[in-house]
Amino acid sequence: MNIKDYQTLVFDCDGVILNSNKVKTEAFYKAALPYGEKNAQKLVKYHVDRGGISRYKKFEWFMQEIKGQIGPDLNQLLDTYAEEVRKGLLTCEVAEGIQELRSRYSNMNWLIVSGGDQDELRYIFKERGLAELFNGGIFGSPDSKDIILAREIMNGNIKRPSLFLGDSQYDILAAKKADIDILFLNKWSEFSEHQEYCRQHTVSVLSSINSLL
Repeated sequence: MNIKDYQTLVFDCDGVILNSNKVKTEAFYKAALPYGEKNAQKLVKYHVDRGGISRYKKFEWFMQEIKGQIGPDLNQLLDTYAEEVRKGLLTCEVAEGIQELRSRYSNMNWLIVSGGDQDELRYIFKERGLAELFNGGIFGSPDSKDIILAREIMNGNIKRPSLFLGDSQYDILAAKKADIDILFLNKWSEFSEHQEYCRQHTVSVLSSINSLL
């Protein structure tokens, strides 16, 4: 795999650009805690097992699981989660080497395709001085990664050959569905079984963006 051979790089956000997987896991826990420790841990497990999936789907599942129990409603859960996440995303570590990689491959089209909330992502990236790196746009939920990738391929924003840099099982599945090459970055990943999964599905693995330099 040689990065210079690609016209488009597509990046996941959490665990790839930002060291924010733990931020979001903790935010799910805090949001659900009014329903008890057991239920909060249940939501955390559901979240970790489904990395890259929208928060909206995860909280909708949670509300079905605790149906009838007294506590915050769906909107309150989402608001609590969003507030916790925003604080964490503004301060968490940014991937080392991202600026140098952008300088080295300045002719490429770069996109963010994330399970995170799109408005939140655009705000965070602007505040942290990262938005300008992604000339192809910053995209997130409520649209799924499958929908975003298909749309951006269709409108010519994702030009082939293209490479997706992700850290979850869903990233691998989404890239393969879109017929995009996939590179798994494992330094901040919460996908504990990624080594065997990547081996079985012939997916290249590196530690981080800095490894590409």
